[in-house]
Parts: sequence; structure tokens; C-alpha cells
Amino acid sequence: MKEYTTEFIRNVALVSHGGAGKTMMAEAFLHVTGATTRLGKVEEGTTVSDYDEEEIRRKISLYTSVIPVEYRDHKINVLDAPGYTDFVGEVISALRVSDGALVLVDSVAGVEVGTEVAWNYCEKFNLPRFVVISKMDRDNANFATAYASVEEFAKSRGQRLIKVQLPWGEKKDFKGVIDLISMKAYPGDGKTAEDIPAELQAEAEAARTELIEAAAEGDDTLLEKYLESGELSDEEILQGLRKAIWEQVFFPVFVAAAGEEKGVLRLLDAIVDLMPSPADAPPVVAQGASGEEELTASDGGPLAAYVWKTTADPFVGKQTYFRIYSGSITADSRVWNQTKGTEERFGSIYVPRGKEQLQVKALHAGDIGSVPKLTQTATGDTLCDKSHPLTLPVPEYPTALYRVAVVPETQADAAKITSALSRLCEEDMTLSWHQEAATGQTILQGMGDQHIDAAVHRARTKLQVGIRLEEPKVPYREGITKKGTAMYRHKKQTGGAGQFAEVHMTIEPYEEGDFDMTWDVFGGAISQSFEPAIRKGIQNVMKEGVIAGYPMHNVKVSIFDGKEHPVDSKPVAFEIAAREAFKLAVKNAGPVLFEPIMNVRVTVPEENMGDVMGDLNSRRGRVMGTESERGQTTVIAQVPLAEMMRYTSQLRSLTGGRGIFTMEFDHYEIVPQHLADEIIAARQKEKEEKE
Repeated sequence: MKEYTTEFIRNVALVSHGGAGKTMMAEAFLHVTGATTRLGKVEEGTTVSDYDEEEIRRKISLYTSVIPVEYRDHKINVLDAPGYTDFVGEVISALRVSDGALVLVDSVAGVEVGTEVAWNYCEKFNLPRFVVISKMDRDNANFATAYASVEEFAKSRGQRLIKVQLPWGEKKDFKGVIDLISMKAYPGDGKTAEDIPAELQAEAEAARTELIEAAAEGDDTLLEKYLESGELSDEEILQGLRKAIWEQVFFPVFVAAAGEEKGVLRLLDAIVDLMPSPADAPPVVAQGASGEEELTASDGGPLAAYVWKTTADPFVGKQTYFRIYSGSITADSRVWNQTKGTEERFGSIYVPRGKEQLQVKALHAGDIGSVPKLTQTATGDTLCDKSHPLTLPVPEYPTALYRVAVVPETQADAAKITSALSRLCEEDMTLSWHQEAATGQTILQGMGDQHIDAAVHRARTKLQVGIRLEEPKVPYREGITKKGTAMYRHKKQTGGAGQFAEVHMTIEPYEEGDFDMTWDVFGGAISQSFEPAIRKGIQNVMKEGVIAGYPMHNVKVSIFDGKEHPVDSKPVAFEIAAREAFKLAVKNAGPVLFEPIMNVRVTVPEENMGDVMGDLNSRRGRVMGTESERGQTTVIAQVPLAEMMRYTSQLRSLTGGRGIFTMEFDHYEIVPQHLADEIIAARQKEKEEKE
């Protein structure tokens, strides 16, 4: 592939609800421009962008793939992002390195949940976008209805649409597109132009008038000319549109049927003519050695490249995908990873096209490329010159709240599981893992069951680590509510030296910290040299728990008496005596179970608010208040973690996928007695089964 300089590059993300035709659109772009010899199909697993075996098996995109399309001496880096909600992290990464987006809307379904999610993220990144009414050849395709649903959605946000094309027929009679800029009809693949059919002429003229008015609005000089002459040239219309689209004064609407390659070339023309190049995009703010620096896409600027994706493959090795925001990169060069504070060597550099890697000698500002075998670099890192350190901002990813416990399948997997989980989380910013000390489980958190499922499959196929999933346990704590006193005598005689120790202790709740122990033995009843052994015995029991096998917290212990034997008393004897005395003292001190209480914020459309509040109440939640903004209500509540384990799935079904929530730990509270009894009984049963 040849090299392209900044002004001839376009970086465009394809985003939408799942199934609106993004992957087929990327496929059609490649085929119609002659990059491929046949049009792949998602159902057959033959598309360039869905090349991962798991994507082929599921028939959905799981990862963002880069599809560079060469057209009219420009290179359009098309980023085909997944549409399924669980893989929203991939959408965020794709939009982070794009300068514009194509939001596809299914001609039958209209605006769907995924459309709204994608649109919201485009807003966050402040990206100009096209609306493409796709799949116009479907049986129930209806342009007017689909357009009305987008228009209503845009209006609710104070935004405007403008038609740049009209469909020429629909359903089985979808012939092609009517282009309102050139006022020509383009049948089939759009390589030839015809006059607009007579029956569509009046509608096209009315729509063109609206388009010209919108274009004139984008530029004062054009507005003056239009008011004087009532007309603008095609070039002037493009000029006005360009400015209005970049400033998001309105969003242009196109039509297409990618499976039949209708409307596809005209869409490529619009991307080249109306989308900003990296040089036209707003400057990026990076953190430099002496404060913030504004970077524009220019080869002459200091090097700043953002790593937006990394993948591991047993056959290809590690691939690092980056976008250059400033400066340029050549093969066989050294770059500085500012995030990790280490130097990396670039050998060959490539332009990715699905699973293919096309080698190039250099990449210019604004371009997207990949490099194999970097050792330290992970997703979110910044690559720059060591002499001019820069850090590019990492976007905010939603918190992963779907939790599972992971267990290695074999002994060999056990040795590799932590490095495999770290690798998975390094590649995907919406995955995280940690060891839960209270339950001894390894917890993996993702965006939903599909997301976790894909990650586990990836661990097995790409990292060769077998992982099994289990229900995560709630990290309960044990505690006491009042004072308790006990003593225990440990005596063991086994022909030869015996063991002897007696310990008396009082315990009480301790709010100032986790554990405290005071030595209140008078008259030397026990030598203080046994204190470390006693302390160790108590702390071991606190780790294991007394009533239900969960760690115990907030206990203050006073050792006030005991007995020792001049020959048989040893540290081990006092450790055992302290353990047993502590267990007895706990039973006398009103032992209770504590559970984690979470601060939960659930954001839903107003019409779902009642259902969500009712559901939270049924989960022992306390609603603390609500906030409203733009037709969305946020319910703020405190809910026990035990009741939130599968809330991701429940909220989706309650709100048709429109609800989102965040959750963070707030404090511990006593578990109601009837529930505590169940938890203790279940833990006992588990213990017996193990024995």
C-alpha cells in the first residue's frame, strides 16, 4: 500500500446497533473500490473485518477492525466497531482515534438502543457524523419511517438532520440513490449517473432547496450569495456543508444497501468531500513536560502516537495498533513509551486490513498503523520522542460491573492464569480482575455475559489457558456487637515432652481499626514472650472467621490472665490455646455477619423510572434521591452487593437495554438475621461436602 500524507487521510468509525450492517458496509467499500475480488458475507464468515474465529462462529463483530479503503487518491481508514452493548469498550477505542463517524440506522428498525449508545459516545468525542439509512433493500424497508425515528431522536437532543440523498425506490425495488448535490440519479453501484426519474423530480427539488439553505447557513458569504441569486454551485454547496458538518450544525443523511453495493460509492465520495482530514480536526491536547500542549496533525510536529488496541495471537505474536496525532514514524526506528518510561524498537510497520498486515516504510501524521513484537506497550499508552515527552489522554471507559469467579481448569493452567488475566485486561480496557481476599476467589469483571464469554474463549485459544467460571461469592465480613470473655486450656501429653498453655481473654468491638491487642496480664501469670504466639493464633482465626468462614474485622482483644508450665509451655501451645479461647469469646460476643453496601446510580429513560425504583426496593435497596436531565432520570440508591450480582442483565431487560448503572463500595452493614442464618447454613454445608 502506498503512503498517504495527512490531508489525504480520513479516519471514520462505523457505529450502530448490532445488525445494522456495519461489517457489510466495510466489505462493500473494499469490493466496490477493487481491493477485493468478491463480496464477503457475515453469514458465511467470509468478510474481511470479522476474521476472528469467534466472530465467525457468533456471526457478530467482537473487536474493532481497521479497513483502509483507497479511493480518489485518498485513504479512508474505516474502523468497523461492534454493535453489541457488551463490547462498547471497542466502540470507545475506535471513536477515540476517529475524526468522524458513520452512524448506520436499519431501514426497518429505525433508531435502536445501540444507535443511542453510539450517538452518545460520538457526542463525548465531539465527532462530526453522517447518518446512513442502511439495508434499503430489506423486505420491510421504509425510508420515511426510519428517517422520522432519527429525526425525532435528534430533535429530543436539540439537533437537526439534513437529507443529502433520497432513495430511488425501496425494498426489492431499491435501484440506487438520488444525489441532491449533483441532482443526478445513481443506479446500482453508482458508477454511472442518470437523470432523476420524473416521478421523483419534485421531491428531489424540494429537498435540494432545503439542502442549499442548510449549506448557506454554514457560511456568511454563501448566505449572502444565496439570498441574492437563489442558487449555489455544487462546489459552494460542498463548501458550506463541510463547514456546517464539522461544526455539527446539522447531520447529513444518506441511504444505502451495502449487500447489493447500492449507494456505496456515493457514500465514499461524501466521506472524501465532507469529512475532516486529521489536519482539519480540532487539535489534541497532550500533557508535556511543562504543562499542556496543543498538537495539530503535522509531520513536522513532535511525535505523539496513541496506542488504542493491542492483540495477542499464538501465531502472529503481539500486535500494537496506534494512531499518530503529531509527527511521523518510519520503519526501524526507536520510540519512547512515555506511559511506561521505556524505549521500544519499531522494526517493520504495517497498515492493518482485517487480519492482513500491509507493510509500509513510513506513516504520516493522522494515520493509523500497527507494529508487531513491542514488549512493554499496552492499550492506552503514548509513544513519543524521549527528548520531547508527551502523554495523550486516555478516554473514560464504563466500569465493568458483571462479575464472575474464574478457576483454572488444570494444574498447568493455574500457573498461567494470573498472567493470562493481566494480558486480557491489558488488551481490553473494559475488563478488570482482582483477588477477593474475603472469599479467596479470583474475580473477573466485564460488561456482560457475552463479553466475559468472549474473554474466556480468547484466553483458551489465544493464550492457551483453560478457565472455568463460577458464581462469585459476596465478600461478607464477620464481626461482634458486644463484649465477650472466655478461657481455654490446652494440654497434651505424649510420652516425652508435653504441651501446656492456658489463656484468658476479653474481646469487644473496635471501631478505630481492624485489630488491636493489649497485654493486661499481672503478676507474670504468663511470660510476655508468648505474646507473639497468642497474637498469631488470634489473627489466624480472624482470617478464617468463626461463624461462616469469612474474615473477621474490628476486634479489640485484652489478654488478662493464663497459666504456663515451666517445661511443657511452648509458643505452639499458646498459639493453639489463643485460637480456641478466641473462638469461644466470639460466640459470647454477639457475632454477626456484615455485608458490603454499594452506592448505585442507575440512569434510565423517564418512562422506566417506576419499574427501576420498584426493582431496587425489592433488592433491599434504599432510594436516596433522583436527578433528571434530557429525558433521562438517574436513581441514586444504596443496595447490598449480594442483591446486585446479576443486575447488568436485569436492568437491560427492564429498560430494553437503555439503562446504565455505576456502582461503588460505600460501607458495611449487618446482614438481617434470617438471611445470615441461610448464609451460615450454606457455608456449613459447603464445609461438610469438602470434608
